[in-house]
Amino acid sequence: MTETVTNSRARERPSWYRWYALGVLVLVYVSSHVDRQIMGILLEPIKGELGASDTQMGFLIGITFALFYATLGIPIAMLADRGNRRNIITIAITVWSGMTVLCGYVQSFAQLALARIGVGIGEAGSTPPTHSMISDMFPASERGTAMGIYAMGINIGLLVAYLGGGWMSEHWGWRTTFIVVGLPGLLIALLVRLTVDEPVRGASDSQQSLNDAPPFMNVARHLWRTPAARHVIFGSSLAGFVGYGMTLWLPAFFVRSHGLSQTEVGLTLALVSGIVGGIGTFTAGKFADMLAAKDVRWFTWVVAIGKGGLVPFLVLFFLMQDFTNAILIYLIPAFFGGFYLAPTFAMIQSLVPPEMRAVAAAITLFMLNIIGMGIGPQGVGILSDVLSTEYGKESLRYSLMIFGTVNIWCAFHYFVGTRTLKEDIARAQANT
Repeated sequence: MTETVTNSRARERPSWYRWYALGVLVLVYVSSHVDRQIMGILLEPIKGELGASDTQMGFLIGITFALFYATLGIPIAMLADRGNRRNIITIAITVWSGMTVLCGYVQSFAQLALARIGVGIGEAGSTPPTHSMISDMFPASERGTAMGIYAMGINIGLLVAYLGGGWMSEHWGWRTTFIVVGLPGLLIALLVRLTVDEPVRGASDSQQSLNDAPPFMNVARHLWRTPAARHVIFGSSLAGFVGYGMTLWLPAFFVRSHGLSQTEVGLTLALVSGIVGGIGTFTAGKFADMLAAKDVRWFTWVVAIGKGGLVPFLVLFFLMQDFTNAILIYLIPAFFGGFYLAPTFAMIQSLVPPEMRAVAAAITLFMLNIIGMGIGPQGVGILSDVLSTEYGKESLRYSLMIFGTVNIWCAFHYFVGTRTLKEDIARAQANT
C-alpha cells in the first residue's frame, strides 16, 4: 500500500521536481565528500599531534574507511533494490554526519580509526540507492548529464573541504573542524526525508512492470559476463586508485614540497580541484550524452581520451619546482581527472535491467573503493616511506608521480570496453 501511495505521489509531481530532487541528492553527495575528503586537509596536523607515520596515515585515510564503505554498500544496495531508497539515504547521512562530529572528540589514533570506520559505514548507504533513483527519474538520453551533475558533488565537496577545512584547521584546529563540517549533514538528512519522494522503479525506461530484484550473485554474474561492464568497472577502479591517492595526499605534498600553509593549500585546491575539476566532471557527462546520441561508444571514448591524455601533464606537474608554473600545468589533469565519473555511472545503469541497478552500482563502487580508496592512499604512503631514504621530504612528490602513470592502464580498459558496448546495452534492454 505504501509503495502504491509513493508511486502515485511521484507521478503527480510537476516536471521540474526531478531536477529539485537531483539537487537535494547533490547536496547529500557534497556532504558525503566533505566528511570524506576533510581528512586530506587535516592529515598533517593530525599526523603531528598523534605522531603517526605516512604508512599509518595512509591506513587511516585508505583501507580503514574503504573496507567498511565498500563491503557494506552491497547488502545495503540489495535492500535498496527491494525497499525505500529515500529512507535508506536519510539514515545513511545521519550516521556519517554523527560519526564525523565524533571524530572531533577522539583522544587517540585508534579512536579516530574507529570513528572513521563509522563514517564509512554511514556513507555506504548513500550512493547505490541514489544512482538507482536518478536512473528512475531520468531517461537514458539524459542520464549522463544527470550523473554528471550528481558527480559534481565530489568537486563541490572538495571545494568546501579544502577551502573551509584549510581555514578552520589553521585557526580553530582539526578537532573543531570535524565538528563543524559534520553538523550540516543532519539538516540535509531532514531535507531528504521531508521533501524527496521515492520514484517509481523503471519509470524512465520502456516499461514499469519489473521483475523482482534478483539475488546478488545473479547481478555479479551478469556484470562479469558483460564485457563492457567488466572493463568499465576495472577501468573506474584504476581511476579511483589514482584519484583517491592524489586527492588525499596532495595537501601534504603542497605543505612539504612547496611550503604552503593549511589555508593556502585549501584555497589552491578549492579553486583547482573544486572549481576546475567540477567543470570537467560536468563536461564529461554532457559531452558523453551529446556524442552518444550518434554513437553510444562515446561514453567510453570520452573517458579513455581524457584519462590517457592527462598523464604527461601530471608527470610534468610533479617534476615542476616552481609553484606557480606547477599549478598552471595542473589545471589540465584537474579538468580531466574526474572524466570517468558520470560516463561510468551512466553506463553501468544502462548495462543492467532496472531491478539490478542499485546492486550493480554497489558492485562498481565496491571495486572502485577497495582498489581506489583502500589501496590507493595506503600505497602512496608506503611508497613515500620507501622512497624517503633517498629523497627525504620529497619522497611524496615521486610517489604521487609514479601513481599518476596508472591512468594509462585505466584508459586501456575503457578503450577495450568500447568493442562490445552497443551489443551489451541492447542485451540489457531486451531483459527489461
